[in-house]
Amino acid sequence: MSFTSREFAASPANVFAVLVDPESYPHWLIGTDRIRDVDSNWPAIGSKFHHVVGFGPLKIADDTEVIDIEDGRMLQLKVRARPLISAVATFRVVGEATSCVVTLEEEPAIRSIGNLVRPLLDPTVHMRNHRSLRRLAAVVDEAQPGAD
Repeated sequence: MSFTSREFAASPANVFAVLVDPESYPHWLIGTDRIRDVDSNWPAIGSKFHHVVGFGPLKIADDTEVIDIEDGRMLQLKVRARPLISAVATFRVVGEATSCVVTLEEEPAIRSIGNLVRPLLDPTVHMRNHRSLRRLAAVVDEAQPGAD
């Protein structure tokens, strides 16, 4: 499992609003190219957003599904870029009025395969998630009321 966290100079509500906005993902989640569609009942459990992920000419169309959500506090997603990637990503937001901490835990959806490739992939996933949370902080800063 990859575990990453970052402190944000923003309210938990402002951060969570960006996390549940699929259109924001190409701006901060490394590897997300574009959003193709979003289910009308997003972010209800079972709803999906459909995306294109990858780099350069290697792009895959797939989807991300809400597994669980606690409004303003936790978002758990089943992320896929088949046939290569299937994982569960859990975002938690804890904080007060003007600051919070976001944690991101990501683990392979299929543990038997995940256990085989984890030693190779965990450092890369951790680095990607660390950089993605840094980019998320910049997106949140831009989205906050009063931001230029």
